[in-house]
Amino acid sequence: MMMNAEEQKLLFKAPALVSVLAASTDQKINEIQKADAIKLAHLKSFSIDPDLRSYYDKVDKHFAENFESIVKHYAPFDDEKRQALKKEIERVNEVISTLEHELASKLHKSLSDYAEHVKHAEHSLLEHFVFPIPIKGITE
Repeated sequence: MMMNAEEQKLLFKAPALVSVLAASTDQKINEIQKADAIKLAHLKSFSIDPDLRSYYDKVDKHFAENFESIVKHYAPFDDEKRQALKKEIERVNEVISTLEHELASKLHKSLSDYAEHVKHAEHSLLEHFVFPIPIKGITE
């Protein structure tokens, strides 16, 4: 199945969405958290599966801009806004589930690993984090 432009845009925003969710656990994002998330996004492009390199190259080009846009859209990070952010990440799950099985599996693992890195970098405890992503035939 081919993704439409909106689905592609959402998929490229996934690491920024995860970063904002992780960084907003205390209902605000400070400049140190923002810098850590951006640094992690840049480092990720050097430690990924070769099949995902072009994906992360595109993610990297717009990560800071996507991060800022997501922060502005979801701030203040009260329960209602964080729930809406989680719903957007659930939409990412749906898009990934439409990908070819092997690619979906690699992207799932990569985003799950990224979520773990963000959680540890932010020293936060994310309850009920959205990942791992349920993908038919992989996790379901």
